[in-house]
Amino acid sequence: MFFEYPKLLFLLAVPLLLILHYLYLEWKRRNPHLRVSSAAPWTAGGGSVLAWLRHVPFLLRIAALVLIVICIARPRSSTQMERVDTEGIDIVLAMDVSTSMLARDFKPDRISAAKDIAIEFIAQRPTDRMGIVVFAGESYTQCPLTTDRATLINLMKEVQTGLIEDGTAIGNGLATAVARMKDSDAKSRVIILLTDGVNNRGEIAPEMAAEIAKTYGIRVYTIGVGANGTAPYPVVTPFGVQMQDVQVEIDEPLLRSIAEKTEGRYFRATDNTKLAEIYAEIGKMEKTRTTVDSFPVYKELYGRYALAALLLLLLEVLARLLLRRLL
Repeated sequence: MFFEYPKLLFLLAVPLLLILHYLYLEWKRRNPHLRVSSAAPWTAGGGSVLAWLRHVPFLLRIAALVLIVICIARPRSSTQMERVDTEGIDIVLAMDVSTSMLARDFKPDRISAAKDIAIEFIAQRPTDRMGIVVFAGESYTQCPLTTDRATLINLMKEVQTGLIEDGTAIGNGLATAVARMKDSDAKSRVIILLTDGVNNRGEIAPEMAAEIAKTYGIRVYTIGVGANGTAPYPVVTPFGVQMQDVQVEIDEPLLRSIAEKTEGRYFRATDNTKLAEIYAEIGKMEKTRTTVDSFPVYKELYGRYALAALLLLLLEVLARLLLRRLL
């Protein structure tokens, strides 16, 4: 608690002066004397209680006056409050859904691992707008930029291979992701492009798509997924689905070039753990901007003192009425 006008507390000298004046008047009242033969009638009772009670109204008035001075000085309390303003980031996840994403070097396979880890990434960024683009031989938008986490996660779960023509159109996938955010007014715009192959389809060259992203100030993080060497891949044979080791081919120079051109970074994920670490590292680099403004919130406290002063004045009136009947 503090006082808005602390200098007015000097008015407490008024009650002090009234007390001194009251004591002076009491002293003068005791100076007159009367000669008597014996003081026994006045001393036998040990002093009258009523003689002391007659001071109560004055004490009640002084206490009320003290509280009124405190009210005038305006007692207040303050609590420090914070207002947090967050500025989110626009992020598009561009995911390869070609049939090669069914390889089992990730558990249970590449596409499932990529989806599960991406869902965790989505859940950890509640203030960012995010979208999903998928590509194989062609590309399309699975989910436009949104802050609706439930819808985004459900649509990510529905991502699967085999829905569009097979192939790896990295340029088309990147261009579609750029188109999703080129009109965004966010200060930070990011594309996370994940693929496990070499560009072999599409009308737009990956280098051209990277130039377009750079023009719009969009940063691209590229992730190549796949084990080193070979990876088990399910192949349909006359005897059913059998696992065969296939060569892992990722155009790392291209992915690295796209990332460097747009001031992003290239990552290589060889298993589930490494992929999760990559998303965590991207999350640390792309932090949501947070501004915290502190400001005090004041609470007026004079009301309680004013109420107490009023009650004391009422008690003074009642005490005077009662003493008139008793004295």
